[in-house]
Amino acid sequence: MGLFLASHAFMRAGAVFADDDLSTSAVTERFVTIYDEKDSLMIKTTASTVREVLEKTSIEFTDADLIEPALDTPIDSNNFNINIHRARPALVIDGVNRRYVMTASYDPKTIAREAGLTVYDGDKIETVTNVSTNFLEAGAVSTYRLERNGGRTVTIEENLPYTTETRYDYNLARGESYLERAGEDGRRVSIYEVTFENNVEVSRTLISENVKVEPIPEIVVVGAKLSIAPEQETCVGWLREAGVPEEHLEAAIYIIYHESGCRVDATNPYSGAYGIPQALPGNKMATAGDDWETNPITQIRWMNGYVTSRYGGWPQALAFKMEKGWY
Repeated sequence: MGLFLASHAFMRAGAVFADDDLSTSAVTERFVTIYDEKDSLMIKTTASTVREVLEKTSIEFTDADLIEPALDTPIDSNNFNINIHRARPALVIDGVNRRYVMTASYDPKTIAREAGLTVYDGDKIETVTNVSTNFLEAGAVSTYRLERNGGRTVTIEENLPYTTETRYDYNLARGESYLERAGEDGRRVSIYEVTFENNVEVSRTLISENVKVEPIPEIVVVGAKLSIAPEQETCVGWLREAGVPEEHLEAAIYIIYHESGCRVDATNPYSGAYGIPQALPGNKMATAGDDWETNPITQIRWMNGYVTSRYGGWPQALAFKMEKGWY
């Protein structure tokens, strides 16, 4: 199947079309070239992902087609290329069993696995040109025969999914974010020893494992600019010196100003709670330093340890305080 365009019955190699949204969008415009078998199409588009490009150009594809790069890949550069490998029918013969599959691959082992067959180490797969077919098989473009050779191990190559890391930008407004680096899956090769009973696989034992390609983590930058009043800047500086994480400063400021106004000598006349953390008794802060009565850094260092051990962190302590009225 070639490219299908809503406004064009067919496409010409090297054809160039503009995205209909370009005149009203302020988003970055980029040139993207789509290769579909022997056809190609270049567009100038504001689309942000491969999927959005294909949707904007009304290009039809199926789950069996192979889209490179993947549909969720960001369009992050000019002169971006998208390749569509169209699936075709294939027949895999395993003894008396025949399996049909729609595949975009040309690798016999991959095709056999897509057909739901296990290929053991030592097995061979040959392309067959003269096989008897019925009317259902007549449409199969490629036919493969799987020859079993008594293999007792199986090699599995699989994706290692990438992780997503968050980086906080304290100069970027809260609620804003952007993708700093796209993630990439890694590849791992594992070899298993297979146990058979009556020629049926019953179990596998891992005998070796090798990471061929390490996954590359995705990095998302999240805005974390603080909403701090000018009169709170000194207290924020103390928090940083005491080791409070940047992403927890706003929660810490909220708790501290509701407890003591960030006053080092604040004293509750009823309970005797003392200092910035309103520790009760105040001398328990001596574990953080002998100057606990007068040093705001020492007091906040003790308070940081307290909320971390008791609640797991400042955000959790704030959630507790909002519910109970105290921490």
